[in-house]
Amino acid sequence: MAKNKKKQKSFLQQFKKAILILFISSMVYLILCKWIFPPITVTQMVSMINGEGMKREYVSWSSISMNVKLAAIASEDQLFAEHGGFDWKAIEKSIDPPKQRKKKQRALGAAASTITQQTAKNVFLWQGSGWGRYVRKVPELFYTKMIEIIWGKQRIMEVYLNTIEMGTGIYGIEAAAQNYFHKSASKLSAKEAAMIIACLPNPKKFTVIPRSKRVAWRYPQILKQMNNLEGDKDVAELIQ
Repeated sequence: MAKNKKKQKSFLQQFKKAILILFISSMVYLILCKWIFPPITVTQMVSMINGEGMKREYVSWSSISMNVKLAAIASEDQLFAEHGGFDWKAIEKSIDPPKQRKKKQRALGAAASTITQQTAKNVFLWQGSGWGRYVRKVPELFYTKMIEIIWGKQRIMEVYLNTIEMGTGIYGIEAAAQNYFHKSASKLSAKEAAMIIACLPNPKKFTVIPRSKRVAWRYPQILKQMNNLEGDKDVAELIQ
């Protein structure tokens, strides 16, 4: 009996130690990612394992067209410059009954997830729905808040635009720009930027080229929202 208790105590100590090491390692990695791009993400690894390949070319903030930055904010998170990582109003709307939620999401073209949340998920966690989504929620909340504090808005957007999937096996805006329009991300027009961003949140299904019905319907809406946001001082300062 005493021997079993000793074993249990030893196991718990080892488990706590492993959790602590994991936590410290993840924090060190998070801090490093303020200056370096992630070598690879879970989503990218899965893509390679599934035989989808991985087209990716990281580029700096100054090498990304302001059209792309504005399109991402207009489509994915219009309060990005203002919130602290979470859009609580959008989260409230997403808790509506399924039929109402589905209807609203069709109308708005966006979910409750902010750009910060998507970046935290893309870089540190995993994709997918079902039970895995609920397991992911607590660490997602933690990483979202941490990158808001440690990275800042500009770095969050820079990493987001370099790591998000924008087509089957296509990661980041530079790879997307080269693949779809045969030009660098710095040269993308407002229309081209809106078309690429319109493939989110399901770039495998909502293809840019050939242009899916969803992208054809969505990108003119993004262009309108981009025009509406151009006069916003906070957004203008952020995307410079």
